[in-house]
Amino acid sequence: MSVRVSLVAAARSSSLLAERFDDDRPLDQAGWHEVQLAAQALVPLGAAELRYCSPTARSRATGEALGYAPMAQPALRDCDMGRWRGLTLSDVAAREPAAVDAWLADPRSAPHGGEPLLAFITRIGGWLDTRPVCEGSIVAVAEPAVVRAALVYALGAPPSTYWNVDVRPLSTITLAGLPGRWSLRLEAGPR
Repeated sequence: MSVRVSLVAAARSSSLLAERFDDDRPLDQAGWHEVQLAAQALVPLGAAELRYCSPTARSRATGEALGYAPMAQPALRDCDMGRWRGLTLSDVAAREPAAVDAWLADPRSAPHGGEPLLAFITRIGGWLDTRPVCEGSIVAVAEPAVVRAALVYALGAPPSTYWNVDVRPLSTITLAGLPGRWSLRLEAGPR
């Protein structure tokens, strides 16, 4: 028996250009509108035996709006960005260009004083690997960065792959397997 975990990226809380590190703002109007448009496709995932979410306001609100009644999981929190929390990548690049270059090049670096990318991916992988094997499925609404980290971990991809995965709001991936042995499962689209 294996575990099937569907990860839903939280709806937006700001425009993509205004995204901030470790952002915990609630859904904005565009986010609420996107949830309404995607609800028909995403609501069936709420039939999962276990329903989780990141502890952020937008992840909780997305899960609630979809009717999941998810339980917040501290392990699904976004990457700790230390002193960069609340800033945009443009803000940080203007202030600390060498630090941004180091952070992007080395998954073990944490020039912001927070969590290195490798530790973040490992933490999310640890959460995946401790999901109980159940007859049904599991759904979790999480920040896009969390979904990206889970995908990199599950596929056993190099940490640098993290920067090549684009996770859009309300996109969904399904992982199936057992601790340490995960597969990406692509579902057939509507006919």
